[in-house]
Amino acid sequence: MAKTLDVVTIGRSSVDLYGQQIGSRLEDITSFAKSVGGCPANIAVGTARLGLKSALVTRVGAEQMGGFIREQLAREGVATDGVVVDRERLTALVLLAVEDEGVSPMIFYRDNCADMALSEEDIDEALIRRATAIVVTGTHFSRPNSDAAQRKAIRIAKASGGKVVFDIDYRPNLWGLAGHDAGFERYVKSDRVSAHLKTVLPDCDLIVGTEEEIMIASGADSVLEALKAIRAVSSATIVLKRGAMGCIVYDGPISDDLEDGIVGRGFPIEVYNVLGAGDAFMSGFLRGWLKDEPFETCATWANACGAFAVSRLLCSPEYPTFAELSHFLEKGSAFRALRKDPALNHIHWATTRRDQPEGLVALAIDHRSQLEAVADRLGVPRERIADFKVLAVEAAARVAAGRTGFGMLLDSTYGGKALFKAGHLPFWIGRPVEQPGSRPLDFDHLPDLGSHLTEWPIGHTIKCLCFYHPDDPAELKARQERELLRLYDAARTAGRELLVEIISGKHGALGPDTVASVVARLYDLGIKPDWWKLEPQENPIAWRRISEVIARNDPYCRGIVLLGLEAPEAELMAAFRAAAASPLVKGFAVGRTIFAEAAAKWLAGEIDDETATADMARRFATLVEAWHEVIRTEAA
Repeated sequence: MAKTLDVVTIGRSSVDLYGQQIGSRLEDITSFAKSVGGCPANIAVGTARLGLKSALVTRVGAEQMGGFIREQLAREGVATDGVVVDRERLTALVLLAVEDEGVSPMIFYRDNCADMALSEEDIDEALIRRATAIVVTGTHFSRPNSDAAQRKAIRIAKASGGKVVFDIDYRPNLWGLAGHDAGFERYVKSDRVSAHLKTVLPDCDLIVGTEEEIMIASGADSVLEALKAIRAVSSATIVLKRGAMGCIVYDGPISDDLEDGIVGRGFPIEVYNVLGAGDAFMSGFLRGWLKDEPFETCATWANACGAFAVSRLLCSPEYPTFAELSHFLEKGSAFRALRKDPALNHIHWATTRRDQPEGLVALAIDHRSQLEAVADRLGVPRERIADFKVLAVEAAARVAAGRTGFGMLLDSTYGGKALFKAGHLPFWIGRPVEQPGSRPLDFDHLPDLGSHLTEWPIGHTIKCLCFYHPDDPAELKARQERELLRLYDAARTAGRELLVEIISGKHGALGPDTVASVVARLYDLGIKPDWWKLEPQENPIAWRRISEVIARNDPYCRGIVLLGLEAPEAELMAAFRAAAASPLVKGFAVGRTIFAEAAAKWLAGEIDDETATADMARRFATLVEAWHEVIRTEAA
């Protein structure tokens, strides 16, 4: 059978709940960040991020936490064929805190949990035969059923020419050797555990562990004795992890000199959180080992991945992608705390954020002041605006008809009910944060912007409109830039994508360099939004210069969407044709051209719900088809 997978990892999968208050006792934690955890799950994610084709064999519960693990693995590109849904047991949970440097108390909630019920029946022979290598892990040798499952996988792998990797992954707590309060304990000597793990060693091609793990796997009382004891029963390559000291690779006889091995380049960085560093290390080593890189390279990549992990808070979400790793190895970092390096952080964000459609056509109805003015003029309660926005969602849904690449801009002021409705549709959703019409920029009822953003669904994009012209007074520009920097920091801290909308033409002349110079200025400040929303440019040179600025400063930018400025349909279609020549223009987000007439008539009671919805759907569909026709023409 063809080896279509690089690696299959086997064993633990859990939901990690990390305390967000750093330097605090677990007793005092007030909020947690959720992520996929467990050694094999972490390695599956870490290797996928580094470009390997990985899969995980485990069990999860049939509840929401199990669903989270399966969905997150899929988002990361990890094959989930081997993830069994256990309807009798709950998904494992781990609660953790970073109390001090190198001190991270944790509590394992693993009593009769799903992953420890893994059995021989869960091992799919075809899946294992497809893998160049499998990774078996120490914890899953602690129970008869999961032990039998891993040994079955080893037999299949060896019979089909696959390699066997053993991550010793020793947690005394999970072998019943420490109490529930000792989850962070890394070493308890046990002849029983050592005798059990020794039987695994002869079947391995690669054995990886810390000094403590090497000793528990061998039963020896010193690291050097442990290495020699392992070599006596196994010809496997042995990798000794030594934390801040890096690692040593032993690929032959073990001499009396512990340092007599292959050493990868180390990286002096600040240690923030040690949890999950070993799994990141293993991911980096496997990326090299399975691609036949020299051991020095494998060790260097492993050390670098471990450095990323210990410099950040969470486990798998913080592991580097190959683009991020390559940038670090080539250019290094001026920051001992890698989590503070803006260049690395941007690459990490841009290469791990959730997938979005390549193109985007959105109905923008995040308007507040404009609709308030209409309601006030007609003497209609402003509360009715909320119901009209629900109709706009229905109009967009009719046009989308389940297709991807459609979206909406909706506000929190009047769009609450519409946001709930849109949340059940496969829509891209953007939400404004600016005070309508503010210049200088101010935020809409959000003085503490960051904490409010954490209340938003993870998939919602922050949208911020800023009226900014290069000829604005210096004081005005400085104030607006300060607010945009504040917003950018809040967006990244909260883990939300950001769309920056720039309108220059309302406050000055719009020449071929006007918007390009604004975009360049924001990049110079370090602001790198995921999306730009820009006004139409009559001059094709303007689009070329805007695109050049974006490409030069952020190759990861998702692109540009056009705004409408209440232009008539004919003008918008001409703007589409002018913009489509730039490959960075991905679509549009248009509002009043679509809904203005229907809103006025509906609020006045002149038309009913269906007529208003149908009118908006017709106008939106016309623009969608016009945009797609322009794209088809450009492609031809």
